[in-house]
Amino acid sequence: MTYTVFVDGQEGTTGLKIFDYLSAIPNIEVLRIDADKRKDAEERSKLLNEADLVFLCLPDSAAKESAALVKNDKTKIINTSTAFRTDKDWTFGLPEIKKQRELLRTATRVTVPGCHATGFILTVRPLIDAGILSKDYPITCYSVTGYSGAGRSGIEEYENSSLSLAAAKQLNVPRHYALKGDHKHIPEMLLYSGLQHEPLFTPIKANYAQGIAMTIPLLSRLLPKKASARQVHEVLAAYYESERFVRVMPFDSEAYLDGGQFKITECNDTNRVEIFVFGQNDHINIIARYDNLGKGSSGAAIQNMNLMLGFEEEGGLVW
Repeated sequence: MTYTVFVDGQEGTTGLKIFDYLSAIPNIEVLRIDADKRKDAEERSKLLNEADLVFLCLPDSAAKESAALVKNDKTKIINTSTAFRTDKDWTFGLPEIKKQRELLRTATRVTVPGCHATGFILTVRPLIDAGILSKDYPITCYSVTGYSGAGRSGIEEYENSSLSLAAAKQLNVPRHYALKGDHKHIPEMLLYSGLQHEPLFTPIKANYAQGIAMTIPLLSRLLPKKASARQVHEVLAAYYESERFVRVMPFDSEAYLDGGQFKITECNDTNRVEIFVFGQNDHINIIARYDNLGKGSSGAAIQNMNLMLGFEEEGGLVW
C-alpha cells in the first residue's frame, strides 16, 4: 500500500532532512507545495487534508495553525517543534521508553522530542524506573551541540563568510546559552523523565555542524543505596538490551575515547544513541551522544512515521 506524505515546512533544516529519508523508503508518495504557495492557507489546507501523514516542520505558532487546518479523521500528524510536546492529547515520540512504542503504533498525533531532551530522558527515565535515582534528585546536566541545532538561523550565523574578524572569533569558542534556566526543552525533560523538579540544564553551542553530547553527572552518596557507577551502567544496559537504536557502551569505555577525550560526532548521520557511563569513587558521569539532526530530530520523526504506518521501524534509517 502506498501512503501520501506532506512535509509542511519543507525548506527548513528538519524538513529537508526528512525529504532525504523519505527518498529511501518505498511505498511513500511525497506531496509538494509550490514555493509561491507555501504561505497560502487554502493550498496548505488542501495538502494537509489530502495526505495520509503530515510532518509539521514549523515554528511553534505555525505548527499550531497547521494542525488546526486538518479537518478529517484520516490524516496522521508528526510535529517536530516544541508545540504539543507536553500536550496530553499528543503522543510523545520516544519509542525506546517502556510502553511508548505500543502507543505510537496506534497514535494519530505524535510530537518528536527535542534534541537535548532525547538524551536526557533516555538516560534518566530508566534510572528512576529502577529506583536507582530518586525522583527528587537535584539533577544538573549540560549538553554540547553543533550549530545546526539552532536551525537555519544557526547555520547561516556560523557559515557566514562575510563576518568581521571580531564576530568570527566569537563563534570559534563554545557558547553557553539559556542561562536563566528557561530552555524550551525543560518542560518535556521534566515530564517524561519522571523527575519531581526541573533539572538545572546548561546547553552549549559550539563551532561544528552537528552532533550532540548530553552529560549528566551524579554523586553516588546522594543516590538510594549509594548505587555505584557500575550499577548505573548495569541498569541502563538491561533497559536497552533489545533496542536497535540505543546502545549502552561497555563500562568505563576508555577504548572509545581519543587519548582520553570524548568524541562527540561518532553517531553523526545515524539514528543511533550511544550511552556511556564513567565513574570513580563517588563520581558518576553519564554521556549520551547522537546526531541532533538524526535521532535528535528528523531521524526520530521517520522512526515514528514507520511505527504509525506499520512499516519496519528501522526503514530508511541508519544505525
